[in-house]
Amino acid sequence: MAAAASLRKRVTMRAGNRCEYCGLSQLGQAATFHMDHVVPVVAGGPTMLENLALACIHCSLRKGARMMATDPKSGRSVRLFHPRHEQWNHHFRWSGNELAGITATGRATVDALALNSPEHQIIRSFESLLGRQPPPGHV
Repeated sequence: MAAAASLRKRVTMRAGNRCEYCGLSQLGQAATFHMDHVVPVVAGGPTMLENLALACIHCSLRKGARMMATDPKSGRSVRLFHPRHEQWNHHFRWSGNELAGITATGRATVDALALNSPEHQIIRSFESLLGRQPPPGHV
């Protein structure tokens, strides 16, 4: 049990206490964020630091065991954003409180995880008032 708590702490610290998909701060949220297996367990993904990402409940549940999604622009199946292997700023940009995918991976991730859902927009509006939106390093 101590090992699991230590791993959670390391994942949370590395993520800056933010969802590694949408950038939402865990501060002030009612639910504890999930440790997402970037490569799902069902696909052979191990439970180790290199394969874990901090994910808000919304992103975690929408991602599930998926690694691929459809790019809405090209219609092709592409990999979802991989926070361990890719840079967030390469795939996404902020436009106010809306998240824009600027690559096929970014567009597919925004669409598959519904990163601009009404719930995300409302939370981002409040986060903006608190000075936590956009997230540091996510420009």
